[in-house]
Amino acid sequence: MMKLIKNTAIILLALGAVLLTSCTAQVQISDNGEGEPAFQTADDEKSLKTAKSYLDNMTMEEKIGQMFIVRPEALNVSGNAETAQAVDTVTEVMRENLEKFPVGGIAVFGKNITGAQQLPRFISDLQSNSKYPLFIAVDEEGGDVARVANSGFFDVASYKSMAEVGKTDNLAKAEEVGRKIGFYLKKLGFNYDFAPVADVNTNPDNIVIGDRSYGDNPVTVGKMVSAQLDGMHQSGIIGTLKHFPGHGDTKDDTHSGYVSVNKSWDELKACELIPFISALDKADTIMVSHITVTSADKLPSSLSYEIITRKLRNELGYNGVIITDSMAMGAVADSYTSDIAAVMAVKAGVDIILMPENFEKAFNGVLNAVKSGEISISRIDESTERVLTLKAKYKII
Repeated sequence: MMKLIKNTAIILLALGAVLLTSCTAQVQISDNGEGEPAFQTADDEKSLKTAKSYLDNMTMEEKIGQMFIVRPEALNVSGNAETAQAVDTVTEVMRENLEKFPVGGIAVFGKNITGAQQLPRFISDLQSNSKYPLFIAVDEEGGDVARVANSGFFDVASYKSMAEVGKTDNLAKAEEVGRKIGFYLKKLGFNYDFAPVADVNTNPDNIVIGDRSYGDNPVTVGKMVSAQLDGMHQSGIIGTLKHFPGHGDTKDDTHSGYVSVNKSWDELKACELIPFISALDKADTIMVSHITVTSADKLPSSLSYEIITRKLRNELGYNGVIITDSMAMGAVADSYTSDIAAVMAVKAGVDIILMPENFEKAFNGVLNAVKSGEISISRIDESTERVLTLKAKYKII
């Protein structure tokens, strides 16, 4: 609890700095971290010890809660959070649900950002109403996908696209992207950015990745995402490599429905997987997409034991936190109810379920699966420990 009070105080100090300059049209977050000392993560042994001390005192509901990152609206309604009215303050219903469903984190979107003063206050209030310190996450890739920079309320570093940065083949520039974006996110109270995009944009008909990618050369993309992660880490921001096992050679959009890639695993390793493999040791989290690798099985990758456990965990040796892409996307939500999808994801090896369409249904689905023995207690403990260890590493707890 003392850690929570400390974290809230830090956010409030940042809020005070923002308020001092709120008379301008845009609030400037000064210097973008240049000259600032690099953030120092806690060492692995200390992080694991901290995680275990939390885990040992958690109820099963609290453990399962750590395995979810949700939209703010998911705590304000009992149904579909995707279509719910946007929230930009913590309501009484949200306070009650944060206690009932103690989630691991909140993902903030553009519709939740309504002012320069509002955003850091909202984040601070979310943290102060949660028993356990939260991941406060955002899609801030740079370019078109940048919820904070594109809100119009803040004078911060902005970029035309990662494709433009990729054309420079300048690792220092990619590191600068990570550091500058990370710096302003940290100042506002965020601790987790759903970036960088590690997809290789090899398909000119791709409608969802495009210039969000550093380019069509897998080696270049790998070097650039590694450098961007370095910059993010200097700012104290957790990053995620996305969208495993690679969304670059697809034509359709998993937001809308089923998308498949018809390459063998060896073909993926020769191109799409190169950036993930090259940055694997730097990636605290990896986001698994909903694309179906037809050579593996007929399931979205986010629900596939073959892709998540056999390939990513066992073959590639990844030991970090695995998070799904949004479970409200059509590639999952059109075919699976929120509870069934959540259970399948956990059984496949996922650590964090991101934004299920119906959070309460997904939460109860996992809880009931544990009670029935379909999911073991040890499986929940394994993922919760990973999540808490990551929070401890970045001094969130």
